[in-house]
Amino acid sequence: MNQSVFLTVGLPVALAIIMLGLGLSLTLNDFKRVLVYPKAVVVALLCQGVLLPAVCFALCLLFKLPPELAVGMMLLAASPGGTSANLYSHLAHGDVALNITLTAINSVIAIVTMPFIVNLALMYFYAHGAVLPLQFDKVLQVFAIVMIPVMIGMFIRHKASGFSARMDKPVRAFSLFFLIAVVVLVTVTQWGVLYASIAIIGGVVLTFNVLSLAVGYWVPRFTGIDQRQSIAIGMEIGIHNGTLAIAMAMSPTLLNNPQMALPAAVYGGLVFFTAAVFGVLVNRGRRG
Repeated sequence: MNQSVFLTVGLPVALAIIMLGLGLSLTLNDFKRVLVYPKAVVVALLCQGVLLPAVCFALCLLFKLPPELAVGMMLLAASPGGTSANLYSHLAHGDVALNITLTAINSVIAIVTMPFIVNLALMYFYAHGAVLPLQFDKVLQVFAIVMIPVMIGMFIRHKASGFSARMDKPVRAFSLFFLIAVVVLVTVTQWGVLYASIAIIGGVVLTFNVLSLAVGYWVPRFTGIDQRQSIAIGMEIGIHNGTLAIAMAMSPTLLNNPQMALPAAVYGGLVFFTAAVFGVLVNRGRRG
């Protein structure tokens, strides 16, 4: 499959499969559970939707990123938590039920917040008129990419729970394989730009990832939320859906700018290590 076919056909289809897999793990109770954890959910959503974009924007200014990389960073910051957050939360003894609830809610909210934050970033970092913002029809495309497969997955889960359980591991394996594939594709096709800017983008991505985990854990702790829930929020906020960010950046019908995918590609290679270290540290503190 050549690059153009991958971008126009393979990328949307593969991302739809990943979001379908997310839907297979969700039920309506995951949305209703917000009534059980109202404080934790509100704090998590404020961290995700307000604090992180602000932190990311400050980093873009501090590191003086070029426009395409700055928008790519803001796109990454606006993306919801990745499904890997549930696994890492489980391994770190976090509240996985809260993770699932946050993933469900964030996936819905992202339909509005991602285009909104990206449009603000485009208007700020590019000269007036240099680029076209995401129009309403493109917002509908984000809805189609994110929510329609999720709703189909939830419907299948409701009608065939056994099938959903059997498909959980294969879809997770596919998601990991696809993430690696798109990271490799972005790295290969954008090697010149990546090589020239790796010192800058690597530093800002690592800083953003560490700050995301720290904000996601310590803000809840300071507001009186217990440790298991704080670990869950830390993982949910610290592990973004980089695949979705890459898909939006590279899609010919959305942003159509592979350079904007570089931050998410670098992030995809770092987050599994930083999340593992984070899990060890918070559990060491708990034992102490």
